[in-house]
Parts: sequence; C-alpha cells; structure tokens
Amino acid sequence: MFKCKKCNSKDKFELMFNPDYLGPKNFETSYNENGDIVISVDGYTFVPDLNFMNTHAVCRYCGNIYCWDYE
Repeated sequence: MFKCKKCNSKDKFELMFNPDYLGPKNFETSYNENGDIVISVDGYTFVPDLNFMNTHAVCRYCGNIYCWDYE
C-alpha cells in the first residue's frame, strides 16, 4: 500500500492524466491476492511501484504530488 506523506491517507489517490491523452480515461483500482493495489486505465492493468506513484499520482485529499511512501 501507499501512504501520502502530507496527509497520511492510504491509497487515496487519482492519476493525473496527461492533457494530450485521448483515451476515455476509465480508471479503476482493486487489490490482488497479495494485497498489492492494481490500477486499470482503459484496459491497461498494472501494479504501481513507488517510483510510478511519485511520478504520476496526486493525492485526492490534499492535492500533493511527489508525496508517496510505502505503508
């Protein structure tokens, strides 16, 4: 799991889409059998790592970027 270092929320994030992205932006999250978060964007599914989170995710509650750590 990931935790926001600013507001301490866990896994409460949304992806920031590139303004040039033309897909329908269908975004879903779930957990796999190992307890890892799984993200699906327009049919592309992956398990994010800390580098991915700090590059592409923003906290939904406090709006900070580059703020993620492992929980």
